[in-house]
Amino acid sequence: MKTAILHVCLVASASAADWPQWRGPQWTGASPDQGLPTKWSATENVAWSVDLPGHSAATPIVFGDTVYVTAPEGDSVQLLSLDRRDGKVRWKKTLGPAAGHAHRKHNMSSPSPVTDGRNVYAMTGSGVLKVFAADGRELWTRDFPGEYGAFGLNWGYASSPLLLDGVLYVPVLHGMKTDAPSYVVAVDAANGKNRWKVDRPTPAVQEAPDAYTTPTFVKAAGKTEIVVTGGDVVTGHDPATGKELWRSSGLNPTNDPWYRIVASPIAVDGLVIAPTKRKPMLALKGGGRGDVTSSHRVWSYDAGPDVPTPATDGTLLYVLDDKGLVSCLDVKTGQVLYGPQRIAVGTYSASPVVADGKVYMVSEDGLTTVLKAGPKFEVLGENALGDTTLATPAVAGGQIFIRTAKKLYCLGLNKRAGYSQLSR
Repeated sequence: MKTAILHVCLVASASAADWPQWRGPQWTGASPDQGLPTKWSATENVAWSVDLPGHSAATPIVFGDTVYVTAPEGDSVQLLSLDRRDGKVRWKKTLGPAAGHAHRKHNMSSPSPVTDGRNVYAMTGSGVLKVFAADGRELWTRDFPGEYGAFGLNWGYASSPLLLDGVLYVPVLHGMKTDAPSYVVAVDAANGKNRWKVDRPTPAVQEAPDAYTTPTFVKAAGKTEIVVTGGDVVTGHDPATGKELWRSSGLNPTNDPWYRIVASPIAVDGLVIAPTKRKPMLALKGGGRGDVTSSHRVWSYDAGPDVPTPATDGTLLYVLDDKGLVSCLDVKTGQVLYGPQRIAVGTYSASPVVADGKVYMVSEDGLTTVLKAGPKFEVLGENALGDTTLATPAVAGGQIFIRTAKKLYCLGLNKRAGYSQLSR
């Protein structure tokens, strides 16, 4: 009962004006926010923009009048707290070293921060997790490789922590460059101590054990289960103990040794959507026990994403793949309503966002295609920022926040948000 009450309080604290984590206030890439813009450029319909010290795939998060964003700067990764009204830096704190496995799409700032409005929690690709109060005071820190051994992912660690009911769930799913077991750890958000740590064995080999996914949770029969995907399987865990309650194979039906998983799971109305490396994307009922590969599968889809995580408003599921092919499915039945349908040619790493009757999809070239939400494919607009974009946008208070390699943009001159246009 206490856990359920805490969950209700946490959800209630995040309003339509907030985007507290990389998949938004509903953990599904969707928001009830309204009044969002359809048209903009690097100079038009811009409330403000600020220079960032380095590029990153991490999503900016928004809570109240604060925007948090991580970025590499010199030899360290920084967490910046910005005033949402004008983008000015309130404080900047060092998270950890910037040195590590880096490439065009990844560096040590790739994991996105998460906030409950009181504190902000930020993980780095080097495995350091730090927590700061809203005023910038450091509260505690963890170093997972220092405690449990080096991370062994082929492309570098990039998972974001799941914050739920005062607990941070951190997955370390690896195997390409290590023989150490994969694991999931639950950390008390108040003091940084472990609630539990469990190994997560899988049959995956070579690169297939590696996963860059963020956990989610599903409500089934009135109980919460933590959902983790990677290593050819999707698993459900008891949030109190970490015990594995159920697992489904089927994410790598051909046993391909290179089938690492990037797109994260999402859940809605007791249903878990588990993407893999394009196919098959599985829909499973939560609440099972043991091997649920056959018993709890609801539908599957063979035109899933690779990197972008799908988004759902609870009725429709929007799926975007790396090449700009979009599908819309009935989330409960898997019926394909349209797609795969091409949007602007390009490569897509950012995940789609659904809000205000629109779907926002951003290419690596910084071009945002705006679709009309619904069962029919309709393009409402295309908006270029002219700079590389890897991060998923955030929406909050009638505005859109998009980070490019060089800048963070606050888009939309929404008067109800109380923020004025500022040239910087």
